[in-house]
Amino acid sequence: MGLFSRDKPKIKIQTTKRDGFSGWLKCTHCTELIHTNELERNDNCCPKCDYHYRLSADERIRSLSDPGTFKVLFSELKPVDALDFVDTESYLKRLKTAEEKSGHNEAILVGTCELNRYNIALAVMDFSFMGGSMGSVVGERLTRLIELALAERLPLVIVSSSGGARMQESILSLMQMAKTSAALARLHEAGVPYISVLTNPTTGGVTASFASLGDIIIAEPNAIIGFAGPRVIEQTIGRQLPPDAQKSEFLLQHGMVDCIVKRPQLKQKITDCLDCLWLNPNSKHHKE
Repeated sequence: MGLFSRDKPKIKIQTTKRDGFSGWLKCTHCTELIHTNELERNDNCCPKCDYHYRLSADERIRSLSDPGTFKVLFSELKPVDALDFVDTESYLKRLKTAEEKSGHNEAILVGTCELNRYNIALAVMDFSFMGGSMGSVVGERLTRLIELALAERLPLVIVSSSGGARMQESILSLMQMAKTSAALARLHEAGVPYISVLTNPTTGGVTASFASLGDIIIAEPNAIIGFAGPRVIEQTIGRQLPPDAQKSEFLLQHGMVDCIVKRPQLKQKITDCLDCLWLNPNSKHHKE
């Protein structure tokens, strides 16, 4: 072999896949290029501007629970079309489409797990299932989990991501607001802590019920949180809202949430809260 070699350099060069996707994405917030591997390692947050992209319910459970500890409960409860509801398409068709899209049969996953060795009851809403809307089964699964947390004295963590009540179930959906709130009242009276985590977006009947009833309410950065949309509010009050209204930072300033926590620090923050609520002998939630 001569002084100069024609052999290819031993440097791995990532080639594009057949569909043309090379793994690079442009952040929708800062427009910087980021790689999907880097995004996944950072809990689906942009490493350049810290924009929090939405997580699926499965991804959220993996980020919060200790590996291999999550046990799904009440998955046998499935939604039905009690009202034979049809708008632009039938409710049954919408449910089938949502299940194919999300891989789950409802907009919430509930179960028990360990979180930094704390045994907890965990509920996670999935926005990819009909916008995380709350129907009868969402309310029932959540109520049963709250009752389990009460019976076994397990701290409760609920991660909300929802457009609100499910209109295809009408009054049956709205009833879940009262049912879940009543169950949480019993949990509070028993001194079992409940930590509510609000993600983007948390709106409608979910905000107006269980999402706002936590002993500690944590929000992710720049999450949209509110009851009605800004356009509806502006039409109602006849005034223009501040540009940052209904964002978690605005709500923190006005006392609706207790703290804003970046996603990579969320698991540790919940642990710190449980240390105060569950282990502190001066807390009304102290574990006996």
